[in-house]
Amino acid sequence: MIVSRLDGTQVADHVEALADLLVDTVDGGASVGFLAPLDRATALAWWQERAAGVAAGQLAVWVARDDGRTLGTVSLAFPDKPNSRHRAELVKLMVHREARGRGLGRRLLATAEEAAVGAGVTLLHLDTETDSPAEHLYTAVGWTRAGVIPDYAADPAGVLRPTTLYYKYVGAAAGSGVTALTR
Repeated sequence: MIVSRLDGTQVADHVEALADLLVDTVDGGASVGFLAPLDRATALAWWQERAAGVAAGQLAVWVARDDGRTLGTVSLAFPDKPNSRHRAELVKLMVHREARGRGLGRRLLATAEEAAVGAGVTLLHLDTETDSPAEHLYTAVGWTRAGVIPDYAADPAGVLRPTTLYYKYVGAAAGSGVTALTR
């Protein structure tokens, strides 16, 4: 299994496989912002739009591939405001249904966390559907629950569900409350 970071051109080159992964993730019941059934054209368009953010440095995308198949992805979204450059949002952690339960989600999280530290980020945050398998993963790898927002987003079936917010300090300044802005 190879995990690699994509630049804007590479995102465009991988858009077909990433779209298939997104469709599989939604069809598998994961709440990642889309309703099921997700048509492939919508998934393709969504990933094509991400390429510009990657090229601009606002988004970092990693893919996990094995034997030529894209089995997972994770992204970091970087804020553009000067007072928030110490943090990033972990977004769209997706693992293909066939690859779940083998530690790929943990590996993708660790990759994103290490890259965040390398970029000078000391605080990560995310949101996920409450009581989802993803929530259990985040708790298991040291993310801290900040709170729950009721009826925040619809799951793939269209049912309003609560969302849990998480954060995690990373890097040498983890948890110190004192950070120098380096990005």
